[in-house]
Amino acid sequence: MHKIALYDLDKTITTKPTWTPFLIAAARARAPWRLTLLPIAGGWGLAHKMGAASRAGVKARAQALLIGPALPDPARRLLAERFAARVRLRPGALARIAADRAEGYRLVLATASFGYYAGAIAARLGFDAVIATEAAQDAHGWRPRLVGENCYGAAKLRRITAWLDAQGIARDAARLRFYSDHVSDAPTLAWADEAFAVNPDGRLRRLAQARGWPVLDWG
Repeated sequence: MHKIALYDLDKTITTKPTWTPFLIAAARARAPWRLTLLPIAGGWGLAHKMGAASRAGVKARAQALLIGPALPDPARRLLAERFAARVRLRPGALARIAADRAEGYRLVLATASFGYYAGAIAARLGFDAVIATEAAQDAHGWRPRLVGENCYGAAKLRRITAWLDAQGIARDAARLRFYSDHVSDAPTLAWADEAFAVNPDGRLRRLAQARGWPVLDWG
């Protein structure tokens, strides 16, 4: 039996979301003048909340605005490693990751964040695999264009099942745990053998109470 522990990233393992802070850090390091464009990106975020823009579209446009048309891979690696070293982590997450590892679980990060920086966080934490939103890449570097689906909501579950298939792991041959803070992960929580609502938002807390999922406080 394959034992796999799946973790969301933003506000599950970390204390805060990571995407906007990474963009700000990248802009500050590479072209500080781009920070003056933050209100534009904020406006796109508001448009998404109002249903006038897609989450994937906002991500791509925000990357182009604050990082530029291409992020060379050497610069990307340096930015990702510096960011991963500074990101604030929940103490309870670190303890649970260590406990799952000790129990023989394979650790998999499943996040809507971009893999080109989330992978550095996962590496510092000793994760075995990363399932994340992916950006296009060519000879000039990482481009502000998504490859495949934004790894969010039901798409995250599709990405996880595709990863299992690629690993040659049948669903009935795996014991799966999943930890998340947000109700958007309800499809994966319902699919997992063990679902944990971590410092949940109000909607996930209510759903967890209705479904009997443990609610964890990781600080």
